[in-house]
Amino acid sequence: MAFITHTFAGGPLNRASDKRPESDWLAGKLKAPGARALAMWNGSPLLKDGALVWLDGGFAKQLAARDEQLLFLGLDGDDAVFALDLEGDADPAAGPLEGRGAFGDLRAAAADLPISDTGMLSTARSLFEWRRRHQFCSVCGHASNAVDGGWKRICPNCAGQHFPRVDPCVIMLPVIGDKCLVGRQAAWVPGRFSALAGFVEPGESIEEACAREVKEEAGLTVVAVRYHSSQPWPYPSNLMLGMIAEVSDDKAEPDLNELEAVKWLTRAEARDLIEGKLDGFSGAPPLAIAHWLIRDWAYAD
Repeated sequence: MAFITHTFAGGPLNRASDKRPESDWLAGKLKAPGARALAMWNGSPLLKDGALVWLDGGFAKQLAARDEQLLFLGLDGDDAVFALDLEGDADPAAGPLEGRGAFGDLRAAAADLPISDTGMLSTARSLFEWRRRHQFCSVCGHASNAVDGGWKRICPNCAGQHFPRVDPCVIMLPVIGDKCLVGRQAAWVPGRFSALAGFVEPGESIEEACAREVKEEAGLTVVAVRYHSSQPWPYPSNLMLGMIAEVSDDKAEPDLNELEAVKWLTRAEARDLIEGKLDGFSGAPPLAIAHWLIRDWAYAD
């Protein structure tokens, strides 16, 4: 199978993780003429005319009230690329960034941005959410400090070290013969059906999580699992692990907790779903891995 790059992946930078502990090197790179930074406010990126806005590194440094508001994303050739996390209730686009653009919803913008841009934005959003949620040491409760360009926190009280978390989540399309199963959550827009999904639990393999979630949500027994692809999902830091799950029978029943309804689709119906041609129903948008799970199965030879 060819390598699949989804929205929120495809970061174009050399992450240069070995340089993150070198604070003097990072400071010098931030001041260098080629340094640039993307800006985010409350998880939303700064955009203008549908494109990502870049700030000069020195200007980004001025806007950061604290060093930990700047995240080192990596290198573009020799030039350093950062992300700036702007804080506060007041919209910076109506203040220090007036005239440079507006902050827009990441999920909406990602549909039109280049995948390479969405990869950098997903990294920034996930790391900034981690920073906001983990400012205190989980060992002793003391306030921690950001180091390594924003990729690590150290507690000055107990020396505890803390790293960004990634939450693995299985997302799967149950199939049997020439049919696939899609489900619907009550919170979704009317008529929306998509793949099944759930978090991987401690002490559980990906395959086991897939089988458990399908059993819990639809009452089906998984007999084989085939990996499809994966997708970072920065809400706040999930890694979606996409699979095709063969099941033993078609006696599906929604659990009425996670799912309010399930529906079997033929390949023709699945094609219509993702193309928006299935009357009364809609599928996941192309920016989501669920769209491609269904599409690739529907158009398989």
